[in-house]
Amino acid sequence: MRPGSGRTGLSPLQRRNSNPTRRLLMPHPDNTSHRYCVAPMMDLTDRHCRRLLRLISRHARLYTEMITTQALLRGDAPRHLRHDESEHPVAIQLGGSEPAELAACARMAADAGFDEVNLNVGCPSDRVQSGRFGACLMAEPERVADSVAAMRAVVDIDVTVKTRIGIDHDDSPDRLLRLVEQCRAAGCRIFIVHARNAWLDGLSPAENREIPPLRYGVVHALKHDNPDLQIIINGGLRSQAALEAELAHVDGVMVGREAYYNPMSLATIDRTLYGSEAPIPRAREIVQAYLEHVARELSAGTPLRAMTQHLLGLYQGVAGARAWRRTLSEEGRLQGAGIEVIERALAAVEAPGDARRVG
Repeated sequence: MRPGSGRTGLSPLQRRNSNPTRRLLMPHPDNTSHRYCVAPMMDLTDRHCRRLLRLISRHARLYTEMITTQALLRGDAPRHLRHDESEHPVAIQLGGSEPAELAACARMAADAGFDEVNLNVGCPSDRVQSGRFGACLMAEPERVADSVAAMRAVVDIDVTVKTRIGIDHDDSPDRLLRLVEQCRAAGCRIFIVHARNAWLDGLSPAENREIPPLRYGVVHALKHDNPDLQIIINGGLRSQAALEAELAHVDGVMVGREAYYNPMSLATIDRTLYGSEAPIPRAREIVQAYLEHVARELSAGTPLRAMTQHLLGLYQGVAGARAWRRTLSEEGRLQGAGIEVIERALAAVEAPGDARRVG
């Protein structure tokens, strides 16, 4: 019997689909809930990063770094689950392949207050391959579907899947379509699709974000053929024009490195993508608000560098940006460094009156 299948001998998917009431109650996705998402990024989208991004955009959906089931079940779960109330809407991304373990972690995430549990079926690193999760799970759609069903059976929040369009050099969409169909039957209605294959041999994770060609058309076709699903596209999206072009075909966009290394790119999305009438924030205002978070964390013993590393790209393209980065990088890592480092960096930026409204 597959782990997590229960004593009845039925898989989680079979048990779930045998209950007609639960099928009727499957939630229909809100097609604006994932209109703009910041991708889960290892060593980047920690709680300090998410706090900063939330100060820039009220509506962007934020994701944790990928957290493995073993880290939650056998590691420091409170540390991994910690987040601030201001981060909502915020999702946790899980890495794992055992339905019962994923279900236990999903319950922990829901109890901790996360708005969504996302299953990683797209990471191509050696670490996830050796653990039999991430992109290699595209070859096991039934296991992914059983995992989705197991998680949905124990939580009321969204259970979503982030995947690639294929693995290795197989350009056929069949693998993606099988995965989506199986997970749809398990109750998943929201799919985040990185529009590249994952090459499991010969490329590093960084190269896997750049070398396999982008094929947005595969994701567009997936949405066209599945209008009842919420399809979010990921991969290579940087400019506002590119985001708007994709939103003509899919329900949402997920942005990774551009959102992190140029965080003020989020400053206009509340207006342009969500119809907000709130003023567009300036970078100086963001820094001043972030200082409150920094002060609390410093008093709790968090080193300054854990927070200043996420500020480096805030003034990208603005006069004084180099001095800003140098001050934060060189002084922020010193023993005993405090808020005064950020204040000195801020003083070096020639921001007042800047036409891009980032000052």
